[in-house]
Amino acid sequence: MAIFGGTMRPERWSPPPASPRARETRSVPALPLPRRIELPGVGPEDVVLTADGRVIAGIADGRILRIDPTDDSVTILADTGGRPLGLHVDPDGTVLICDAERGVLQLSDGQLDVVVDSVDGAPLPFASNIIRDTDGSIYFSSSSRRYSLADYMGDLLEHSGTGRLFRRDPSGTVETLLDGLYFANGVALAADGSCVLVAETGAYQVTRYWLTGPLAGSHDVLIDNLPGFPDNIALGSDGLIWITLPGARDPMLDRLFPLPGVLRKLVWALPERMRIKAAPTVWVLAVDLNGKIVHDLQIEGTNFAMVTGVAERDGTLYLGSLSESAIGITQIP
Repeated sequence: MAIFGGTMRPERWSPPPASPRARETRSVPALPLPRRIELPGVGPEDVVLTADGRVIAGIADGRILRIDPTDDSVTILADTGGRPLGLHVDPDGTVLICDAERGVLQLSDGQLDVVVDSVDGAPLPFASNIIRDTDGSIYFSSSSRRYSLADYMGDLLEHSGTGRLFRRDPSGTVETLLDGLYFANGVALAADGSCVLVAETGAYQVTRYWLTGPLAGSHDVLIDNLPGFPDNIALGSDGLIWITLPGARDPMLDRLFPLPGVLRKLVWALPERMRIKAAPTVWVLAVDLNGKIVHDLQIEGTNFAMVTGVAERDGTLYLGSLSESAIGITQIP
């Protein structure tokens, strides 16, 4: 178990009472069963769409793939040599990559370059998700200073809040916008550019950092007390913010957070097969910029599960997964 900072240091936390939605498996409105497009590897953690409708994803062995949903063909674009997670694609096809091992990378015309691999003189750990604004600014998250991707559950159990949100301006200067985030994960920009959003997986919420207007430079919460663990998020063609929920909140974990940390240390010491596991599900939400839930769509994870990436275009949903060997495609019912 890789802990960058040494032994586990659990912080007590009293999570908000879970809503009834966190305790039920709802079938209506249900997503149509996703169509799978098989990949030559496992773990397309995030998915993004090119201008011509093809899907870009990165898999566990480091390869960046382009998938054509019209014929299910798969093209290998590059190999990061690490573990690609969150992605962004520009209109010209340039791909930004958050690699959990190598930092922020850029793939352009077949050339793979490092964009950010350190912040304030220290290596950038666990780069998670990324977006580029129209002015060239790049916003990206780092999930944890203390745990690697392989041991991400340790960060959720510890609840020490070492995630961060950064901005890299077009000159190359990197600024920390938010620190102390609870497993900073998905990143998205509002359609009007007014704010950047970051999912805090360990806090069951999406946090908003204001970029324009009277609140510029401050932050608040777009939506909290989510019924599951938010992972990657994305702006849809419908102007909504789409949120993936790989699994529902776990009642046992919620009960452990306010108790002495030694109990979570004991859980962390258990063999992986005995640790808390979420029931397989396909679950996505869409919210507006007032935090109102517009879509809450779920289906049992029978042929696809652990959805960690989503892209929406014209009512079609493209799904990524940390555990599957395929991407999924379905429709908003």
